[in-house]
Formats: sequence, C-alpha cells, structure tokens
Amino acid sequence: MKDIRLKPIGIIHTPFTEPKGTPIQPRRSNGVKGRVELYPEFAEGLSDLDGFSHIVLLYYFHLSDGFKLSVVPYLDTQPRGLFATRAPRRPNPLGLSVVQLERVTDCQLDVIGVDILDGTPLLDIKPYIPEFDLISKCSTGWLVDVAKNSRNKSADNRFHE
Repeated sequence: MKDIRLKPIGIIHTPFTEPKGTPIQPRRSNGVKGRVELYPEFAEGLSDLDGFSHIVLLYYFHLSDGFKLSVVPYLDTQPRGLFATRAPRRPNPLGLSVVQLERVTDCQLDVIGVDILDGTPLLDIKPYIPEFDLISKCSTGWLVDVAKNSRNKSADNRFHE
C-alpha cells in the first residue's frame, strides 16, 4: 500500500497551550471557546455549514511522539489496549472532536466545547448529524464504570513526557 499523505486545511486556535490541563473530551470542557481558521483556498467548502449546530473536527495530534499499544488512559488507573482508548499517542496520531458551531465568518469558525491544543493542524470538517451519528443503544466496554466515577476532567502529562 502507498503511504497516505494528508494536507492540513487550517489551524485550530484554543486557550490550551500545553497538554497538561487540556480538557479530556469536548463534553468535559465546560463550554471553552475556540476558533478554527480555514486556509483561504478551502473557504468555499464552508458554504451551508452555518445551518448545523455541531461539527466534527478531524485533526493531527502535532505534539504526539511515538506510541505504545498498552496505555493507562486519563480516566483509569489500569493499562488498556491503545485502540480501546482515545489516548493521543497513536500509530497515526489523528484526533476527532464534536464541537458546537457558534458562527461561520469568511474563513473562520467560532466553536464551543474545545478539547484541542492551540495550533493543532485541521485535517477535515464534517457536520454532526444525529440521524447518522447518534447511537442510542451502545456499550462502552471498560469505561462503563470508570467514566462515571472519574472526577478527572483534564489531561496530565502521561502522554507528553
């Protein structure tokens, strides 16, 4: 198989300048605002996006370095298989976040609920569509008990030492 090459389409701006203290997942961000700056050559693609309340941001974990196939995730104390977690250090360091879309202006998206580091390269944007994306009956594996009891809402340094 050929190598896959991705080109950023923009940059994500947030108040988070280092991994430690960054929220773990958008729903734990307490409404933190961010800005997505699309490169001008992609601006036309934002047409009609303003009618959606939420969008999916796909991005590159630009500060991620290497990976391990067994990790202790932020919400747990037990080692877990990497692919059963959302840990940022991955073979292909790709991230995704569902954020609230507040406003679309020219090449800029104002968003709410960010859990992303400032300066993160944006790879793609997709509208969040409950009819396609929402799964009401699902299981969450090892997280079923752990997430409910975890008070940890932000990252520490375990993946960026």
